Amino acid sequence: MPSQPPPRPAAKSYDGEGIVVGFDPHRCLHAAECVRGLPSVFDVGRRPWVQPGNAPADEVADVVHRCPSGALQYHRTDGMPDEVPDVPTHVSLHADGVLHLRGDLEVATPYGPRHETRVMLCGCGATGNTPYCDHSGHCAEHG
Repeated sequence: MPSQPPPRPAAKSYDGEGIVVGFDPHRCLHAAECVRGLPSVFDVGRRPWVQPGNAPADEVADVVHRCPSGALQYHRTDGMPDEVPDVPTHVSLHADGVLHLRGDLEVATPYGPRHETRVMLCGCGATGNTPYCDHSGHCAEHG
């Protein structure tokens, strides 16, 4: 009988006015779109490093949407819509073999299918976070 996959690592949540930001550290590839885009909210030198109450919810949502790996997600609590997937779906292959996808996605994971809007998937197969890229495989040697 096949063994059950381990429970999916929990993302951390950070509450702000009108928005909750989730962060999955296992998916972060340090593109730094967040810290460049809204340093008053995203500051790795501060604890907690995500403080969504430091900016309007619309600005926080816009910056979270720039996160290419999907490590940052958001849920609106002010009645505004949650993230709308890109239409049409965009797929690009980076030189290091990482697949970058944006759109209305269903990703098969060891923890079951996940609905996603932004992901970076491992192209070399040596990730420690299947199917997401974590730059632990041999493709990282080229990036």
